[in-house]
Amino acid sequence: SRAIARETNQWALGNVKHAKKAKAVFVAEDFETQLAEIKAFQLEILGRLQRSGQTAYYINYDDIRDIEVVNGLARFLGEDTVLEGHSDKFKKQNPEPLADKVANFAEMAEAVAQITAFDLESAPNFEPRRPAMVPSYLAATQAPLLFLPIPGGPVAELRGWLAALDGVDPDALATGMNQKALRRWKRERPGHRSFTVLRHPVARAHAGFCRLLLNDGPGAHPEIRKVLIDHYGVPLPETAVPDADWDRDAHRAAFLGFLEVVRKTLAGQTALRVVGAWATQAQVIAGFSPVIQPDHLLREAQLARGLARLGEEVGCAAPTAPVSEPDRPFALGDIYDAAVEAAVRAAYQRDYMQFGFDDWTPGA
Repeated sequence: SRAIARETNQWALGNVKHAKKAKAVFVAEDFETQLAEIKAFQLEILGRLQRSGQTAYYINYDDIRDIEVVNGLARFLGEDTVLEGHSDKFKKQNPEPLADKVANFAEMAEAVAQITAFDLESAPNFEPRRPAMVPSYLAATQAPLLFLPIPGGPVAELRGWLAALDGVDPDALATGMNQKALRRWKRERPGHRSFTVLRHPVARAHAGFCRLLLNDGPGAHPEIRKVLIDHYGVPLPETAVPDADWDRDAHRAAFLGFLEVVRKTLAGQTALRVVGAWATQAQVIAGFSPVIQPDHLLREAQLARGLARLGEEVGCAAPTAPVSEPDRPFALGDIYDAAVEAAVRAAYQRDYMQFGFDDWTPGA
Protein backbone atom coordinates (compact mmCIF):
# COMPACT_ATOMS: atom_id res chain seq x y z
CA SER A 1 0.00 0.00 0.00
CA ARG A 2 2.85 2.40 0.74
CA ALA A 3 4.42 1.60 -2.64
CA ILE A 4 1.13 2.41 -4.38
CA ALA A 5 0.80 5.63 -2.37
CA ARG A 6 4.29 6.67 -3.46
CA GLU A 7 3.42 5.88 -7.07
CA THR A 8 0.12 7.81 -7.06
CA ASN A 9 1.09 10.42 -4.44
CA GLN A 10 -2.30 9.74 -2.81
CA TRP A 11 -1.67 9.24 0.90
CA ALA A 12 -5.25 9.64 2.14
CA LEU A 13 -8.62 8.95 0.54
CA GLY A 14 -11.72 10.92 1.45
CA ASN A 15 -13.93 9.94 -1.49
CA VAL A 16 -13.61 6.63 -3.33
CA LYS A 17 -14.54 8.41 -6.56
CA HIS A 18 -11.15 10.13 -6.41
CA ALA A 19 -9.14 6.95 -5.84
CA LYS A 20 -6.00 6.68 -7.98
CA LYS A 21 -5.00 3.20 -9.09
CA ALA A 22 -1.52 1.83 -9.68
CA LYS A 23 0.37 -1.42 -9.14
CA ALA A 24 3.34 -1.89 -6.87
CA VAL A 25 6.50 -3.66 -8.04
CA PHE A 26 7.82 -6.25 -5.59
CA VAL A 27 11.56 -6.12 -4.88
CA ALA A 28 12.67 -9.17 -2.89
CA GLU A 29 15.71 -7.51 -1.31
CA ASP A 30 13.68 -4.55 -0.08
CA PHE A 31 11.01 -6.87 1.32
CA GLU A 32 13.54 -8.98 3.22
CA THR A 33 15.17 -5.86 4.66
CA GLN A 34 11.86 -4.37 5.77
CA LEU A 35 10.66 -7.67 7.26
CA ALA A 36 13.87 -8.03 9.26
CA GLU A 37 13.58 -4.45 10.55
CA ILE A 38 9.96 -4.96 11.61
CA LYS A 39 10.75 -8.22 13.41
CA ALA A 40 13.71 -6.64 15.19
CA PHE A 41 11.59 -3.67 16.29
CA GLN A 42 8.82 -5.94 17.59
CA LEU A 43 11.33 -8.03 19.55
CA GLU A 44 12.82 -4.87 21.04
CA ILE A 45 9.37 -3.71 22.20
CA LEU A 46 8.57 -7.16 23.61
CA GLY A 47 11.87 -7.27 25.49
CA ARG A 48 11.38 -3.82 27.02
CA LEU A 49 7.86 -4.71 28.12
CA GLN A 50 9.02 -7.95 29.71
CA ARG A 51 11.94 -6.35 31.53
CA SER A 52 9.79 -3.51 32.88
CA GLY A 53 6.94 -5.77 34.00
CA GLN A 54 4.44 -4.30 31.54
CA THR A 55 2.11 -5.73 28.96
CA ALA A 56 0.82 -4.58 25.58
CA TYR A 57 -2.69 -3.99 24.32
CA TYR A 58 -3.00 -6.12 21.18
CA ILE A 59 -5.28 -5.08 18.34
CA ASN A 60 -5.61 -6.98 15.08
CA TYR A 61 -6.03 -4.94 11.93
CA ASP A 62 -9.63 -6.17 11.59
CA ASP A 63 -10.40 -4.90 15.12
CA ILE A 64 -9.88 -1.25 14.17
CA ARG A 65 -13.40 -1.04 12.73
CA ASP A 66 -14.90 -2.12 16.07
CA ILE A 67 -15.53 1.13 17.97
CA GLU A 68 -15.81 -0.77 21.28
CA VAL A 69 -12.27 -2.11 20.82
CA VAL A 70 -10.98 1.40 20.09
CA ASN A 71 -12.73 2.70 23.22
CA GLY A 72 -11.20 -0.21 25.13
CA LEU A 73 -7.76 0.94 24.01
CA ALA A 74 -8.56 4.44 25.28
CA ARG A 75 -9.54 3.04 28.70
CA PHE A 76 -6.35 0.97 28.74
CA LEU A 77 -4.40 4.21 28.26
CA GLY A 78 -6.38 5.97 31.01
CA GLU A 79 -8.62 8.05 28.76
CA ASP A 80 -12.24 8.54 29.87
CA THR A 81 -13.56 9.96 26.59
CA VAL A 82 -15.83 7.55 24.71
CA LEU A 83 -16.22 7.74 20.94
CA GLU A 84 -19.70 7.19 19.54
CA GLY A 85 -18.46 6.13 16.13
CA HIS A 86 -15.62 6.27 13.65
CA SER A 87 -14.95 9.33 11.54
CA ASP A 88 -16.15 8.89 7.97
CA LYS A 89 -13.59 11.40 6.67
CA PHE A 90 -11.19 8.77 5.34
CA LYS A 91 -11.91 5.67 3.25
CA LYS A 92 -10.00 2.42 2.89
CA GLN A 93 -7.41 2.61 0.12
CA ASN A 94 -6.48 -0.36 -2.07
CA PRO A 95 -8.76 -3.05 -0.55
CA GLU A 96 -8.12 -5.42 -3.49
CA PRO A 97 -6.32 -8.79 -3.17
CA LEU A 98 -2.53 -8.71 -3.54
CA ALA A 99 -2.74 -10.29 -6.99
CA ASP A 100 -4.54 -7.16 -8.22
CA LYS A 101 -2.15 -4.73 -6.52
CA VAL A 102 1.28 -6.16 -7.38
CA ALA A 103 2.60 -6.03 -10.95
CA ASN A 104 4.90 -9.04 -10.49
CA PHE A 105 2.70 -11.07 -8.16
CA ALA A 106 4.03 -14.47 -9.34
CA GLU A 107 7.60 -13.38 -8.60
CA MET A 108 6.54 -12.14 -5.17
CA ALA A 109 4.71 -15.38 -4.37
CA GLU A 110 7.78 -17.41 -5.29
CA ALA A 111 10.10 -15.19 -3.24
CA VAL A 112 8.10 -15.49 -0.03
CA ALA A 113 6.86 -19.06 -0.52
CA GLN A 114 8.88 -20.19 2.50
CA ILE A 115 7.44 -17.50 4.76
CA THR A 116 4.25 -19.07 6.11
CA ALA A 117 3.21 -15.91 7.92
CA PHE A 118 2.07 -14.47 4.58
CA ASP A 119 -1.08 -15.97 3.08
CA LEU A 120 -0.72 -14.45 -0.37
CA GLU A 121 -3.75 -16.11 -1.93
CA SER A 122 -6.33 -14.97 0.59
CA ALA A 123 -8.39 -11.86 0.00
CA PRO A 124 -7.95 -9.06 2.54
CA ASN A 125 -10.76 -8.95 5.07
CA PHE A 126 -11.88 -5.51 6.22
CA GLU A 127 -15.35 -6.74 7.17
CA PRO A 128 -16.25 -6.15 10.83
CA ARG A 129 -16.66 -9.20 13.03
CA ARG A 130 -20.16 -10.49 13.61
CA PRO A 131 -21.72 -11.34 16.99
CA ALA A 132 -22.83 -14.90 17.73
CA MET A 133 -26.51 -13.79 17.49
CA VAL A 134 -27.64 -16.41 20.03
CA PRO A 135 -31.18 -14.94 20.41
CA SER A 136 -31.81 -15.66 16.72
CA TYR A 137 -31.20 -19.42 17.07
CA LEU A 138 -34.24 -21.67 16.59
CA ALA A 139 -34.64 -24.91 18.55
CA ALA A 140 -37.16 -27.67 17.87
CA THR A 141 -39.62 -28.39 20.69
CA GLN A 142 -38.97 -32.15 20.84
CA ALA A 143 -36.20 -33.12 18.41
CA PRO A 144 -32.67 -32.20 19.59
CA LEU A 145 -32.10 -29.89 16.63
CA LEU A 146 -30.85 -26.31 16.69
CA PHE A 147 -30.90 -24.05 13.62
CA LEU A 148 -28.38 -21.20 13.38
CA PRO A 149 -29.83 -18.72 10.87
CA ILE A 150 -27.65 -16.80 8.44
CA PRO A 151 -29.37 -13.48 7.63
CA GLY A 152 -30.42 -13.40 4.00
CA GLY A 153 -30.80 -17.18 3.88
CA PRO A 154 -33.93 -19.37 3.92
CA VAL A 155 -34.71 -18.56 7.56
CA ALA A 156 -38.53 -18.49 7.37
CA GLU A 157 -38.51 -21.73 5.37
CA LEU A 158 -36.38 -23.54 7.97
CA ARG A 159 -38.53 -22.15 10.76
CA GLY A 160 -41.53 -23.82 9.15
CA TRP A 161 -39.60 -27.06 8.62
CA LEU A 162 -38.52 -27.26 12.27
CA ALA A 163 -42.11 -26.70 13.40
CA ALA A 164 -43.39 -29.39 11.02
CA LEU A 165 -40.76 -31.78 12.38
CA ASP A 166 -42.51 -31.77 15.78
CA GLY A 167 -46.00 -31.01 14.48
CA VAL A 168 -46.26 -27.64 16.22
CA ASP A 169 -46.91 -24.05 15.25
CA PRO A 170 -43.75 -22.08 14.31
CA ASP A 171 -44.39 -19.75 17.24
CA ALA A 172 -43.85 -22.70 19.59
CA LEU A 173 -40.17 -23.04 18.64
CA ALA A 174 -37.65 -22.03 21.29
CA THR A 175 -35.87 -18.80 20.37
CA GLY A 176 -34.62 -15.64 22.06
CA MET A 177 -32.16 -17.63 24.18
CA ASN A 178 -29.09 -16.17 25.84
CA GLN A 179 -25.85 -18.11 26.20
CA LYS A 180 -26.84 -19.52 29.59
CA ALA A 181 -30.15 -20.82 28.23
CA LEU A 182 -28.35 -22.25 25.20
CA ARG A 183 -25.92 -24.19 27.40
CA ARG A 184 -28.85 -25.54 29.42
CA TRP A 185 -30.65 -26.58 26.21
CA LYS A 186 -27.58 -28.51 25.07
CA ARG A 187 -27.04 -30.20 28.45
CA GLU A 188 -30.64 -31.39 28.54
CA ARG A 189 -30.45 -32.90 25.04
CA PRO A 190 -27.59 -35.39 24.67
CA GLY A 191 -26.93 -36.15 21.02
CA HIS A 192 -28.15 -32.73 19.90
CA ARG A 193 -27.21 -31.42 16.47
CA SER A 194 -26.86 -27.84 15.27
CA PHE A 195 -26.90 -26.75 11.65
CA THR A 196 -26.94 -23.76 9.36
CA VAL A 197 -27.80 -23.37 5.69
CA LEU A 198 -25.60 -21.78 3.03
CA ARG A 199 -27.28 -19.94 0.17
CA HIS A 200 -25.60 -19.16 -3.15
CA PRO A 201 -24.19 -15.60 -2.88
CA VAL A 202 -26.11 -14.38 -5.95
CA ALA A 203 -29.43 -15.71 -4.62
CA ARG A 204 -28.71 -14.37 -1.14
CA ALA A 205 -27.71 -10.92 -2.39
CA HIS A 206 -30.81 -10.63 -4.56
CA ALA A 207 -33.14 -11.86 -1.81
CA GLY A 208 -31.64 -9.32 0.59
CA PHE A 209 -31.91 -6.56 -2.01
CA CYS A 210 -35.62 -7.23 -2.54
CA ARG A 211 -36.46 -7.71 1.13
CA LEU A 212 -34.49 -4.74 2.46
CA LEU A 213 -35.05 -2.16 -0.26
CA LEU A 214 -38.11 -3.10 -2.36
CA ASN A 215 -40.46 -3.92 0.47
CA ASP A 216 -42.40 -1.93 3.08
CA GLY A 217 -43.09 -4.88 5.37
CA PRO A 218 -40.97 -6.87 7.85
CA GLY A 219 -37.27 -6.75 7.09
CA ALA A 220 -37.42 -3.44 5.20
CA HIS A 221 -34.74 -0.82 5.89
CA PRO A 222 -36.16 2.54 4.76
CA GLU A 223 -33.31 4.52 6.34
CA ILE A 224 -30.66 2.56 4.43
CA ARG A 225 -32.74 2.81 1.28
CA LYS A 226 -32.75 6.61 1.60
CA VAL A 227 -28.98 6.75 2.13
CA LEU A 228 -28.35 4.53 -0.90
CA ILE A 229 -30.43 6.86 -3.07
CA ASP A 230 -29.23 10.20 -1.69
CA HIS A 231 -25.54 9.50 -1.09
CA TYR A 232 -24.59 6.59 -3.33
CA GLY A 233 -26.79 7.15 -6.37
CA VAL A 234 -28.38 3.71 -6.40
CA PRO A 235 -31.32 4.02 -8.86
CA LEU A 236 -34.01 2.65 -6.56
CA PRO A 237 -37.70 3.45 -7.20
CA GLU A 238 -39.31 6.42 -5.48
CA THR A 239 -41.54 4.16 -3.39
CA ALA A 240 -40.48 1.07 -1.46
CA VAL A 241 -42.97 -1.05 -3.40
CA PRO A 242 -42.32 -0.25 -7.09
CA ASP A 243 -45.18 0.72 -9.38
CA ALA A 244 -46.00 -0.70 -12.81
CA ASP A 245 -43.25 1.35 -14.49
CA TRP A 246 -40.55 -0.60 -12.63
CA ASP A 247 -39.34 -3.04 -15.29
CA ARG A 248 -36.61 -5.67 -15.44
CA ASP A 249 -33.98 -3.28 -16.77
CA ALA A 250 -34.60 -0.84 -13.92
CA HIS A 251 -34.53 -3.68 -11.40
CA ARG A 252 -31.24 -5.04 -12.77
CA ALA A 253 -29.62 -1.57 -12.81
CA ALA A 254 -30.62 -0.94 -9.19
CA PHE A 255 -29.36 -4.38 -8.14
CA LEU A 256 -25.97 -3.75 -9.78
CA GLY A 257 -25.75 -0.35 -8.07
CA PHE A 258 -26.59 -1.97 -4.74
CA LEU A 259 -23.89 -4.63 -5.25
CA GLU A 260 -21.26 -1.97 -5.88
CA VAL A 261 -22.13 -0.28 -2.59
CA VAL A 262 -22.02 -3.64 -0.79
CA ARG A 263 -18.59 -4.36 -2.29
CA LYS A 264 -17.22 -1.04 -1.08
CA THR A 265 -18.86 -1.42 2.34
CA LEU A 266 -17.35 -4.86 2.92
CA ALA A 267 -13.99 -3.43 1.83
CA GLY A 268 -14.26 -0.65 4.44
CA GLN A 269 -14.71 2.10 1.84
CA THR A 270 -18.05 3.49 3.03
CA ALA A 271 -19.38 4.72 6.36
CA LEU A 272 -22.38 2.36 6.15
CA ARG A 273 -22.80 -0.32 8.78
CA VAL A 274 -22.74 -3.89 7.51
CA VAL A 275 -26.33 -5.12 7.70
CA GLY A 276 -26.58 -8.81 8.60
CA ALA A 277 -28.01 -9.72 5.19
CA TRP A 278 -25.02 -8.00 3.52
CA ALA A 279 -22.32 -9.69 5.59
CA THR A 280 -20.40 -12.57 4.11
CA GLN A 281 -21.64 -15.98 5.17
CA ALA A 282 -18.07 -16.81 6.18
CA GLN A 283 -18.06 -13.93 8.66
CA VAL A 284 -21.48 -14.84 10.07
CA ILE A 285 -20.35 -18.43 10.68
CA ALA A 286 -17.12 -17.16 12.24
CA GLY A 287 -19.31 -15.15 14.61
CA PHE A 288 -21.03 -18.36 15.77
CA SER A 289 -17.74 -20.02 16.73
CA PRO A 290 -17.07 -18.43 20.15
CA VAL A 291 -20.41 -19.87 21.32
CA ILE A 292 -21.15 -22.88 19.14
CA GLN A 293 -19.75 -24.68 16.11
CA PRO A 294 -22.50 -25.90 13.75
CA ASP A 295 -22.37 -29.67 13.27
CA HIS A 296 -23.57 -29.33 9.68
CA LEU A 297 -23.25 -26.71 6.95
CA LEU A 298 -26.10 -27.61 4.62
CA ARG A 299 -26.41 -26.10 1.16
CA GLU A 300 -29.74 -24.79 -0.01
CA ALA A 301 -29.25 -26.49 -3.38
CA GLN A 302 -29.09 -29.91 -1.66
CA LEU A 303 -31.39 -29.09 1.24
CA ALA A 304 -33.72 -32.07 0.85
CA ARG A 305 -30.84 -34.53 1.09
CA GLY A 306 -29.16 -32.66 3.94
CA LEU A 307 -32.30 -32.36 6.08
CA ALA A 308 -33.18 -36.03 5.54
CA ARG A 309 -29.73 -37.06 6.74
CA LEU A 310 -30.03 -34.69 9.70
CA GLY A 311 -33.35 -36.28 10.67
CA GLU A 312 -31.77 -39.73 10.56
CA GLU A 313 -29.00 -38.63 12.92
CA VAL A 314 -31.46 -37.62 15.62
CA GLY A 315 -33.96 -40.42 14.94
CA CYS A 316 -36.73 -38.28 13.45
CA ALA A 317 -38.63 -38.61 10.20
CA ALA A 318 -37.83 -35.40 8.36
CA PRO A 319 -40.76 -33.58 6.71
CA THR A 320 -40.53 -32.45 3.11
CA ALA A 321 -37.76 -29.92 2.59
CA PRO A 322 -39.01 -26.34 2.15
CA VAL A 323 -38.80 -24.52 -1.17
CA SER A 324 -38.19 -20.77 -1.20
CA GLU A 325 -40.67 -18.50 -2.93
CA PRO A 326 -39.37 -16.44 -5.90
CA ASP A 327 -38.18 -12.95 -5.03
CA ARG A 328 -40.43 -9.99 -5.77
CA PRO A 329 -41.02 -7.83 -7.76
CA PHE A 330 -38.75 -9.87 -10.08
CA ALA A 331 -37.27 -13.30 -9.67
CA LEU A 332 -33.50 -13.62 -9.88
CA GLY A 333 -33.75 -15.58 -13.13
CA ASP A 334 -35.48 -12.60 -14.75
CA ILE A 335 -32.43 -10.34 -14.44
CA TYR A 336 -29.43 -12.66 -14.00
CA ASP A 337 -26.55 -12.46 -16.47
CA ALA A 338 -22.74 -12.51 -16.52
CA ALA A 339 -22.54 -8.91 -15.26
CA VAL A 340 -24.65 -9.77 -12.20
CA GLU A 341 -22.48 -12.81 -11.47
CA ALA A 342 -19.30 -10.73 -11.78
CA ALA A 343 -20.66 -8.01 -9.47
CA VAL A 344 -21.61 -10.55 -6.79
CA ARG A 345 -18.22 -12.26 -7.07
CA ALA A 346 -16.48 -8.91 -6.62
CA ALA A 347 -18.46 -8.26 -3.42
CA TYR A 348 -18.45 -11.80 -2.01
CA GLN A 349 -15.10 -13.18 -3.15
CA ARG A 350 -14.53 -14.57 0.34
CA ASP A 351 -17.67 -16.74 0.25
CA TYR A 352 -16.89 -18.05 -3.23
CA MET A 353 -13.38 -18.99 -2.14
CA GLN A 354 -14.36 -20.35 1.29
CA PHE A 355 -17.30 -22.50 0.19
CA GLY A 356 -16.47 -23.30 -3.45
CA PHE A 357 -19.54 -21.75 -5.07
CA ASP A 358 -19.79 -21.95 -8.86
CA ASP A 359 -21.76 -19.55 -11.06
CA TRP A 360 -25.42 -19.33 -10.10
CA THR A 361 -27.94 -21.47 -11.94
CA PRO A 362 -31.64 -22.00 -11.14
CA GLY A 363 -31.73 -24.29 -8.12
CA ALA A 364 -28.14 -23.50 -7.11
